[in-house]
Amino acid sequence: MDINKNESIVVRGANCHNLKNVSVSIPKNQLVVFTGVSGSGKSSLAFDTIFAEGQRRYIESLSAYARQFLGQLDKPDVESIEGLSPAISIDQKSANNNPRSTVGTVTEIYDHLRLLFARIGTPHCPECGKGIKPQTLDQIVNNILRLDEGTKIQILSPLIRGRKGEYTGLFNELRQEGFIRVRVDGKTYNLDEDEIKLAKTKKHDIEVVVDRIIVKESARSRISESVQTSLKKSDGLVLVDIVEKTSSALPDPAFNSCQSEAALLPPASQQIMYSEKLACSECELSFDELSPRLFSFNSPFGACPTCSGLGAHLEVSPNLIVPDERKSLKQGTIYPWAKTGNQYYVDLLTSVSKHYEIDIDAPWESLCEEHQKIILYGSGSEKVLLSHDDFKKKHRKSYYARYEGVIPYLKKRYEASSSDLVRGEVEKYMDSIPCSDCKGSRLRPLSLAVKVQGNSIADVCSMPINECHDFISGLFLTLSEYHIAIVKQLLSEIRERLKFLLDVGLNYLTLSRMAGTLSGGEAQRIRLATQIGSGLSGVLYVLDEPSIGLHQLNNQQLLNTLFRLRNLGNTLIVVEHDEEIIRSADWIVDIGLKAGTHGGKIVAEGTPADIEEVRESLTGQYLRGSKSIKYSHKRREGNGNSIKIINAHKNNLKNIDVEIPLGKIVSITGVSGSGKSSLIFDILQPYVKHKLGRNAPKPQGVREILGLENIDKIIDIDQSPIGRTPRSNPATYTGTFDHIRALFALTNEAKARGYQQGRFSFNVKGGRCEACSGDGIIKIEMNFLPDVYVPCEVCKSARYNRETLEVKYKGKSISDVLEMTVEEAYEFFKNIPKIANKLQTLHEVGLDYIKLGQSATTLSGGEAQRVKLASELNKRSTGKTIYLMDEPSVGLHWHDLSKLIDIINTLADSGNTILIIEHNLDIIKISDHIIDMGPEGGNAGGEIIAQGTPEQIIQVENSYTGKYLAKILGKKVLSS
Repeated sequence: MDINKNESIVVRGANCHNLKNVSVSIPKNQLVVFTGVSGSGKSSLAFDTIFAEGQRRYIESLSAYARQFLGQLDKPDVESIEGLSPAISIDQKSANNNPRSTVGTVTEIYDHLRLLFARIGTPHCPECGKGIKPQTLDQIVNNILRLDEGTKIQILSPLIRGRKGEYTGLFNELRQEGFIRVRVDGKTYNLDEDEIKLAKTKKHDIEVVVDRIIVKESARSRISESVQTSLKKSDGLVLVDIVEKTSSALPDPAFNSCQSEAALLPPASQQIMYSEKLACSECELSFDELSPRLFSFNSPFGACPTCSGLGAHLEVSPNLIVPDERKSLKQGTIYPWAKTGNQYYVDLLTSVSKHYEIDIDAPWESLCEEHQKIILYGSGSEKVLLSHDDFKKKHRKSYYARYEGVIPYLKKRYEASSSDLVRGEVEKYMDSIPCSDCKGSRLRPLSLAVKVQGNSIADVCSMPINECHDFISGLFLTLSEYHIAIVKQLLSEIRERLKFLLDVGLNYLTLSRMAGTLSGGEAQRIRLATQIGSGLSGVLYVLDEPSIGLHQLNNQQLLNTLFRLRNLGNTLIVVEHDEEIIRSADWIVDIGLKAGTHGGKIVAEGTPADIEEVRESLTGQYLRGSKSIKYSHKRREGNGNSIKIINAHKNNLKNIDVEIPLGKIVSITGVSGSGKSSLIFDILQPYVKHKLGRNAPKPQGVREILGLENIDKIIDIDQSPIGRTPRSNPATYTGTFDHIRALFALTNEAKARGYQQGRFSFNVKGGRCEACSGDGIIKIEMNFLPDVYVPCEVCKSARYNRETLEVKYKGKSISDVLEMTVEEAYEFFKNIPKIANKLQTLHEVGLDYIKLGQSATTLSGGEAQRVKLASELNKRSTGKTIYLMDEPSVGLHWHDLSKLIDIINTLADSGNTILIIEHNLDIIKISDHIIDMGPEGGNAGGEIIAQGTPEQIIQVENSYTGKYLAKILGKKVLSS
């Protein structure tokens, strides 16, 4: 392919991270895949160089004032980039963790739905369920006259409701029309005498006082005129404020039961809102005109008043307070109090147990319900003799008092404390409970009573995306011509956005799904769908492995989406390892040859056919088939034991029974959303931790799990960071650094100076450089310019003070050792078995290139996972361990995957059970046993489709996994 400079992005001299003066030309308006082994420099080139420069140039084009709000980006280490388009990154970061953020709000589909329901929704009475009709003037007047005779009322006309502004012109206009009084935010002002100043940045409610009158039959004419004036002034609304009432000032019991909802005010309110447009003739309810904000759970006009639109609230959970019911009070079954080690709580429980004759040595599960309730919820009004040590006076203190109870005590601490630390600690024992009023729908009853074709907006948001799409499409056929004329464009927009979500394989999600519960891959595909909907052209999109979390069945949908984005006239740079996406690319840039210091170069570039011809390219070798991931035709027999999950019914699981054989590599497969994670991480993992006595509560959604006596521990090896601070690194995580520090403490120089092992830690005072607190760098804030990180002037990035650095082993200081790669360190310490063995495991997992002191925050997910694997390999195997892995193939090239599979086989050969949730066929094919779930995602999933060896799975006709597995088993050569 010839590349014209005017039609390409030309990068010259890129040196970010491990890139070695890389220069490359990338064709525009093409699907370009960056591939190569993990750590070769793909993300450094794609995200840290090309995308970062595109973002930086955009921000630099803005004013200094605007830049201080947007933040700044450092200039990447690159000589020049020509032909750069505006850049958008669609990466693997999880969506917003705000509990108010949902799939519907993130995609803006919910905003369109709110407008749809406001325009064509049919309101129903929340009380009787009947449709609501407009109220006439006479009906409003009759309702007012039903108030007790002699009741003093104000008739007000609502002009402004929840809007910002100063409204000086409105007040002048009211004066000229002859109005005397106005009520602003609940306070009444005299228009002629009072000066009314409002903050224009705050929302206000303004009602003009039309009349003040005493209710009586003779005043009917006057009340009618005032109501008519109010309705005209406020476009159909009138507010009756009961200034002074007699024994019963409300119209009738039926009205009283509903009027608070009608007025959108608390039940104790003495105001009644009447509407000329919406009213229930049965319950005599009046409502505001339908508007989009009535359906917003982020607005006080639409949000459920009980949960403020969150749909749930936090409550202290007895299951979390007592995670292990087999323990007694004496053994610390009340976990929040037992973990503190405070004798006061022990004395408190002992006193209560003595008073109520509760056996403190008996397991919690054997105590009667009444005794359990007393311990958890307190003694009520009954006083108990409490006895405990008085720490100040150092003697025993006894007195009679009410026993508060564990749960009320924690709840009070949570509500009273202003400390995030204290509240965070209590939250560990709290569960999210669906709101008792709105049942998790987040909206007030009036909002939920508005229906379109019999469905409320909450009903529509609870549908899977594919069902929601069918519902919206069906409205074109079922709505009247009048309604179609109103919302035709709106329906088309909603349907189109839903179609985009379907195109990226998210048919199983619901619009009400909280954004914080989405995986990184799901969040990325949602952003991808949103970008297609924007219809932009001439943009550079940089994507990070969009195939993550996708079954092979959905890959073609993803590719069609990428092609569609490309065909709009955009350039796509995709960091990817999936074979199907690599083969479908217009252009490939293969980076390597290997990782770290051995990578950072362009090995090959061109079409997939061009890459196959480059002998040095590892990617080319796997594409042309000269290299492949082998597997054994002989499957492990296991140890004969198994774990049996009985009646799993959490989330979308449909009361399934699952048997997991032990001593094998077991893959859990199935389309996205089929229930794999629900089965393993929501049921099996917490249940095992509960049974193994790790103070974890018994999970809901399963009857029981049998066979757990055959395992001794369960280990989750995921791709989460090995540490959240730059201080954490591979050497500290694997325990290698402890041995290195001990070795330095044994040197003659250290002994002569009296240095202990702690002297060589950069986390504590003594040996570290105090100017940078052992970080090696200092952060300097630059206001509207980016923060600058500069090497510490005192230690020159060495982290330690001069005296500590004077202690050397074989000519190297402790700082020099941290700068070594695993490969260099292994050669340096090969005669020290304790250190060499740990470094050998890092070598075995393919991490030769990382530095011992490399910050944990700079490691990719795949690298972090392999560090964890290395740490596990260093431990003595019991042969009775379950290792859980969630898509370990993420971020791994075939070359890395081959090494990972060797490690998995090593762990399994020791008798352990490897339980893998996976879509990658190269890992699935080496499994001894497969549990295939489906058949589809969401409500259409949650069942077991097939179980057995890969050879047995491919025989099952309705298994999607089996169909794709058959292709790969058929073309690969078996090895013994």
